[in-house]
Amino acid sequence: MAAALRCALCGCLLLCVSGIVPKPQNARVMSVNFRSIFQWDAPKFYKGNISYTVQSKSNVFHGGTYEKEITNLRLTECDVSFLSAYGDYILQVRAESENNHSDWATIRFKPMDDTVVGPPDVKVKSESGYLHVDFIGPFAEHEHDRWPLKHYYGSWNYRILYRKKGSDTEVTHVDTKHNSEILSQLEPWTIYCIQVQAVIPDWNKTGELSRELCEQTTHNGVTPVWIIVTILIGSTLVVVIFVPACFFSFLYLYRLTKRVFCPSYLFPQHLREFLSKSPSGSQFFSPLPQEEHVFYDKLTVISEEYKNQSNETGDEASKTTEHLQDSEQEDSDSRTVPASEKA
Repeated sequence: MAAALRCALCGCLLLCVSGIVPKPQNARVMSVNFRSIFQWDAPKFYKGNISYTVQSKSNVFHGGTYEKEITNLRLTECDVSFLSAYGDYILQVRAESENNHSDWATIRFKPMDDTVVGPPDVKVKSESGYLHVDFIGPFAEHEHDRWPLKHYYGSWNYRILYRKKGSDTEVTHVDTKHNSEILSQLEPWTIYCIQVQAVIPDWNKTGELSRELCEQTTHNGVTPVWIIVTILIGSTLVVVIFVPACFFSFLYLYRLTKRVFCPSYLFPQHLREFLSKSPSGSQFFSPLPQEEHVFYDKLTVISEEYKNQSNETGDEASKTTEHLQDSEQEDSDSRTVPASEKA
């Protein structure tokens, strides 16, 4: 081990002395949602000003020339997002110092296979015992444009993983082709933690999980039996008590209003008959009958002489009256004699 390390150090010193530049190490492409960065490590045991040159070519035509070259790079990375997502490429990089340069460090890059599908944006809402999960993306960004990754791959599913908070073993997952899903059959008043990722069956790719969102469920929307019974009893009491009370209250107010504004006073019968007759002057102003309503006495004044004469005359008149009465009695008796006596 020590001998091998000693030989490597000697080789590097020999390269430095001879002016040969060692090539970059660990060349790789970091690609997320087609945002691709070609990276490498700087060569070891080399001191001095160093720059890099990157070349790319399509791997479809073997032996073809490199189509793109980027020179005089000072950083150990290069943005290659300009490459088509559907291509197959060869990327290479070398180190340069003054008039010397290293060998090429070469890798193969296929964006559709090598890019990492990022997590979607997720929103969770709790309602009526269910969890409504909405998700969108991820997107590929090219300059000012954003394109959903599922437009590149064609086949695309979302996988929703959820579990009770505090339980790491019992994880349930649901796959859907839509951008939303309702999680049902959950326990009420329980906190569930949810993550979502993209799944691409045709490319055998699985995207990164979204950040974990935890939400508590509410009541499951099923009304317990005791609540139904309580409502029925309450409704019955309302019908039995409240409705009659309202009816009698309304009836009392109606009668009171009628008594105040429309009193039930009966006009006397004799006044109604009197007023029903047609008004005429003869009825209102006719004189009252003399024999029924006029009462008076006759006053006679006589003198003393006339009184004596009157007495005498009265005696004679009384005698005359008695004589006439006796005569009338005899006539009456003679008229009433039976017929048998006359015979």
